[in-house]
Amino acid sequence: MVMLKKFKQTQEQWGGSSEVIDHWLETRQSLIVEYCKLAALQPCINKTNVLELPTPDELQHFCQELVDYISEGHFKVYDMVMNKWRATGFEITQEIHDTYARIVLTTDPLLNFTDQYASVDEEDTLDRFDKDLSRLGEILEMRFEVEDQLIQLIADSLSVPPGA
Repeated sequence: MVMLKKFKQTQEQWGGSSEVIDHWLETRQSLIVEYCKLAALQPCINKTNVLELPTPDELQHFCQELVDYISEGHFKVYDMVMNKWRATGFEITQEIHDTYARIVLTTDPLLNFTDQYASVDEEDTLDRFDKDLSRLGEILEMRFEVEDQLIQLIADSLSVPPGA
């Protein structure tokens, strides 16, 4: 899976460079694992010709992981970065601001998925689930790519003292 391969590259490149980045990558890894579990359960016909779908509990669990990831990125990780920067005297650049804004643009489409699937029940047919899950994967990949750009900017900023 492309998402996992890219994550491993990101982890190899920036893992261990700062506790903020390590924390961010750990939460991303958890979300990717949950996405892969759900993707493995997407609609398919099993050996007995019965359509298999994720259970409402599996969908609810994934949706909670997704909301947690988004919330953590917007609040905890952002606050950790800001505190680290304040401690070093670093100021946010326009490039960092613009990159973060691009991440924010992916938030509503991700939350729309959770709104649609977090409270399904056994009677829901999930007719569009495979398409919606595929689209969600595309949005996550896009978000992770922009997050990687932000991680690079953060890593660069934390490695050079202000005024150096």
